[in-house]
Amino acid sequence: MAVKTLQDLLSEGVEGRGVLVRSDLNVPLDDNGQITDPGRIIASVPTIKALVEAGAKVVVTAHLGRPKGEPDPKFSLAPVAVQLAELLGRNVQLAGDVVGYDALSRSEGLTDGDVLLLENVRFDPRETSKDDAERAKLAAALVELVGDDGAFVSDGFGVVHRKQASVYDVAKLLPHYAGTLVAAEVEVLAKLTENAERPYAVVLGGSKVSDKLAVIEALAPKVDTLVIGGGMCFTFLAAQGLPVGASLLQEEMIGTCKGLLERYADVIHLPRDIVVANKFAADADSKVVAAHEIPEGWLGLDIGPESVSRFAALLTEARTVFWNGPMGVFEFEKFEAGTRGVAESIVTATGKGAFTVVGGGDSAAAVRALGLPEDGFSHISTGGGASLEYLEGKELPGIAVLED
Repeated sequence: MAVKTLQDLLSEGVEGRGVLVRSDLNVPLDDNGQITDPGRIIASVPTIKALVEAGAKVVVTAHLGRPKGEPDPKFSLAPVAVQLAELLGRNVQLAGDVVGYDALSRSEGLTDGDVLLLENVRFDPRETSKDDAERAKLAAALVELVGDDGAFVSDGFGVVHRKQASVYDVAKLLPHYAGTLVAAEVEVLAKLTENAERPYAVVLGGSKVSDKLAVIEALAPKVDTLVIGGGMCFTFLAAQGLPVGASLLQEEMIGTCKGLLERYADVIHLPRDIVVANKFAADADSKVVAAHEIPEGWLGLDIGPESVSRFAALLTEARTVFWNGPMGVFEFEKFEAGTRGVAESIVTATGKGAFTVVGGGDSAAAVRALGLPEDGFSHISTGGGASLEYLEGKELPGIAVLED
């Protein structure tokens, strides 16, 4: 990939120049607006810090949640600005708008080493518009904030699969560079797709088969082991003709799963036992049953201990592991054991020299929520959807536009 990086920009010199950085600061918030997992903010710091220390006037753009193209206090980046300032050890201004009067006046007042965070870019409907001309207008307004001699650094890996104004269109208007995070993510994913050491194991969880279908079809022919857990495993169990009770089920995907099981019978591994519950709640009654004996009216919320042992035996011997999606409802303590057990077996593989990647999203959140050592994995991605699309072989617009 012929892409200029942050190091190239720094060697060209940024002192006194405006640099627009697209970061991924889309962190989860609780009901009180408090950040519950600052992982993405932490991951964004190295690029911003390097620019600050080199004397750039840094303007950061990012989104949070899914506001409907208009300001919504619930999705303000205010708590993110506070956390970012803490991690950088310096003041971070927060503009009261995206590219309006406040953003413009604050950007004009920046001095070398200052950081300005624009308000949630998705408050502007042009960010996600399908109309190229609309997105281009927002991109031009963003570029105005850093001036004619400005530069663009793409460091939000979690959004590079989106053709959006702050991700794609700005790169067409400014000299563009891949930030530390984006460059590292692409390097890791290239390793998974081009020269993965074998045995190669993939662990997929989460709720819907439809979300992971393309990655299953892309990876199943290339890997030695494909472990399937989480809510999506019940559609596969149903495809084997087994009763799944009240478990999550995508009936329209049963035929597809049946075909996958027939084609990749030696690669796909499903749970043999399930932790079932009488309701979806932290305090539900629960019991472990064989995968073919899920009672009517009960729903599976985790994989069982036998499944964890079987999967661990496969994973601890792998030389390459990619994991995307929890094995169960890890947010409820009673149903966290499957995700914990699988994650711990991947940590063991890392300790034995395997190259292990956590594919962002809920898996990365689970690592932190369960108190697992982050250095127990070779790489924890910040972009679940982007990681999957890369592994599916899709072109990522936010990466393609950086290529010279």
